[in-house]
Amino acid sequence: MSGSAIPPVAVVPKPLDALDIPVALDGRDGVNRATGRQAQIAATNDLDALRAWLARFTDTKTTFENYRKEAERLLLWSIVQLGKPLSSLTHEDLLVYQYFLADPQPSAVWIAGSGRKHPRTDGRWRPFHGPLSPASQRQAMVILNVMFAWLVQAGYLAGNPLSLSRQRARKAPPRITRYLEPELWQEVKAYIVSMPHETERERFHHARVRWLFTLLYLGGLRITEVSANTMGQFFSRRDAAGRDRWWLAVTGKGGRERLVPATAEMMGELTRYRRAQNLPDLPLAGENTPLVLPVGEVRKPLTRSALHTIVKRVFSSAAHSLRASGNSNEERAKRLEQASAHWLRHSAGSHMADQLVDLRLVRDNLGHTSLTTTSQYLHVDDDRRHRETEEKHRIGW
Repeated sequence: MSGSAIPPVAVVPKPLDALDIPVALDGRDGVNRATGRQAQIAATNDLDALRAWLARFTDTKTTFENYRKEAERLLLWSIVQLGKPLSSLTHEDLLVYQYFLADPQPSAVWIAGSGRKHPRTDGRWRPFHGPLSPASQRQAMVILNVMFAWLVQAGYLAGNPLSLSRQRARKAPPRITRYLEPELWQEVKAYIVSMPHETERERFHHARVRWLFTLLYLGGLRITEVSANTMGQFFSRRDAAGRDRWWLAVTGKGGRERLVPATAEMMGELTRYRRAQNLPDLPLAGENTPLVLPVGEVRKPLTRSALHTIVKRVFSSAAHSLRASGNSNEERAKRLEQASAHWLRHSAGSHMADQLVDLRLVRDNLGHTSLTTTSQYLHVDDDRRHRETEEKHRIGW
């Protein structure tokens, strides 16, 4: 097969798992295929090669979905828009693709109607929900560079067409950029306390929001950790001084485990939330009740997306409340509208540091490094971490 592209294919893009690529475009004869050296993967076409790369990330749902999205978009663009295999893409092709990300056209082919997100099995599914922001464009190319580099290392491709791209010198980012200053955090808490709770549904939602924000801020949990862990992971241990202390065993990013100090304040909020759910004050060991519950009698965990929506709505409503109190709050309101669940995690770390909690303890609380627990008793260092967290890191409803 020559290096020239064949006419573009008149098809609607489909997800990788439903994609049927013609032989002429499947990459078995791609001009960038490696020859003369032993391949490290069994893939004979582009789709199988992408699946081999993605298989490395199946244990981390968010990473897998982000990487699949970018690989999928490029593969579909290559065969639908250019009419050439992914393994025939050149450096110049990738430059064109970067411009495409900023304005995917024709929109009827590439963008879901009204920007809505449809299930991958839905015929209305499209690879994009709209043009990508400059930051999202850069992130897409970073992921694709990782993908191409791995395919070269695996002996599937001869070279990485993105390796020639100019690498911009990165400016050192501010130490913390996405967090809520203590005064703005107070505004959020004040709004949550003032939320209506006249009807049964309002009382349920009020209790749930208060508990969710407690977990995200006081525990420094990621939103995926709130979704994936249960109340049965709270446990009590006696410390070196003979005092019972509560902890939350969290399975987090990359399957790593850490212990989050469940301070007296957090346990009080847990009891408050469980009472609102007609549950006993404290969870039993191994209890599979989700950390945050949906409306009704269902005991299934809320998805990351559902939790994210709750948090964003609270920030949006708090911003609206700020605006209503005077024009001087416009900038603060805009900042709240930008905030997300992860801002609460950054806020937790920042506020702990401001209160002079030892940074090594902050690191362990937030799980920035792996934590391995091999003893049934807590160590003296863990006792100190619990004590300082309880004394210096409070939500103060």
